[in-house]
Amino acid sequence: MSLDTVLSRIDDDLPQAIERLCALLSIPSISTDPTYKPQCGKAADWLVEDLRSMGVKAEKRPTPGHPMVVGHVPGDGPHILFYGHYDVQPVDPLELWNRDPFDPAVEVTEKGRVIRGRGASDDKGQLMTFVEACRAWQQVNGSLPCRITFFFEGEEESGSPSLIPFLKENADELRADLALICDTGLFQSRTPSIMTQLRGLLGEEIVITGPGKDLHSGMYGGPSMNPIRVLTRILAGLHDDNGRVQVPHFYDDVPELPQEMAEQWKALGFDHERFLGEVGLKTPAGESDRTALEMIWSRPTAEINGIKGGYTGEGFKTVLPSRASAKVSFRLVGQQDPHALREHFRDWVRAQVPSDCKVAFHGHGASPASQMSTVHPAFEAARAVLGAEWGDEAAFTGCGGSIPVAGYFKAILGMDAMLLGWAKDDDQIHSPNEKYDVESFHKGIRSWARVLDAITR
Repeated sequence: MSLDTVLSRIDDDLPQAIERLCALLSIPSISTDPTYKPQCGKAADWLVEDLRSMGVKAEKRPTPGHPMVVGHVPGDGPHILFYGHYDVQPVDPLELWNRDPFDPAVEVTEKGRVIRGRGASDDKGQLMTFVEACRAWQQVNGSLPCRITFFFEGEEESGSPSLIPFLKENADELRADLALICDTGLFQSRTPSIMTQLRGLLGEEIVITGPGKDLHSGMYGGPSMNPIRVLTRILAGLHDDNGRVQVPHFYDDVPELPQEMAEQWKALGFDHERFLGEVGLKTPAGESDRTALEMIWSRPTAEINGIKGGYTGEGFKTVLPSRASAKVSFRLVGQQDPHALREHFRDWVRAQVPSDCKVAFHGHGASPASQMSTVHPAFEAARAVLGAEWGDEAAFTGCGGSIPVAGYFKAILGMDAMLLGWAKDDDQIHSPNEKYDVESFHKGIRSWARVLDAITR
């Protein structure tokens, strides 16, 4: 049967596909809250049964946390592993939702029809685009085009504590020629993008302690060292006037953007003024010799995420605090080693702490950047066919955020990952009133059918 027949089946079955998605969305699989542990199991059961209805040999696999869902379809040609996650973020603040977040429905907005509900975009809707593409393919052809492993996680929104052990314990079963991940979005909500680089993440908390107790600023101000003063001086020196990070060796393993990639990104016509204007800003504040898109996708950063110290309640209290703290995060690129960088940062801070103060550090995660090789023929094959669905030619792009599973697939299973997604910038993921455009869901299903056809010819 031809691809056109599969696409027609997808079009005809769209109402039923939306019904299936809404059934999954109605399950409150919030992984961070132990209260919802049974609901996470219920979502895993739902997916197992849905895969089995398509002839997939699927199972719910236990972990110390929430279960994994693994399904296998035998076949010839390449072996593909598809990853998505069925857990969702908490819904707070509930009062800002226009409807029950677990009573999903199709709504008509000024921009078109949307599927409203927690997880609609992140990541149940995205996950189901691939499942629905496989369903249509199987219905039309009687089988899927190649060997496929389905791998759905239930802890992505809570740090994936069970993921690495599960990958290591089941490496032989899960290893494939290529991983496909659907947890990303369209560039500027219109252009299909294949993400080939993801920034890593390092988190550090600094605690500066001075006097053994809070002091009266009239009695001790002047001769006594103030931990807030120490902390803010250190933080102020984190960047120079051109936006470059001042931690020694920070840029040692940061590559320059290849010219071919730079030209692709330039052709995207990214409007940084509009991008910043949407959040009430207008002037790029990072490295002065880099474009905004480079800074988001291919350059490392150091950002101060929070500061605490002294009296911050109502009124006024003239106090010298005993301690002050700050949380700093680093987005990493290239071959930057998060563990080595942690030590460089701590040494840099220690060298600036006066003798009357002590410093303590608390680490909060350390994952390296992921760089996907595009030499696998599936990358160009996918890029070539996506333009037919969306109108704009697909581009190889980067991602400012971090999706650690792509790096784990490379490090543990030895396979590259191709990240495709159909989310839009205004999907309000992690926020009240999350939605997924019906267009994204429909075209996403059709896109996966095109990709499967292209990479299995």
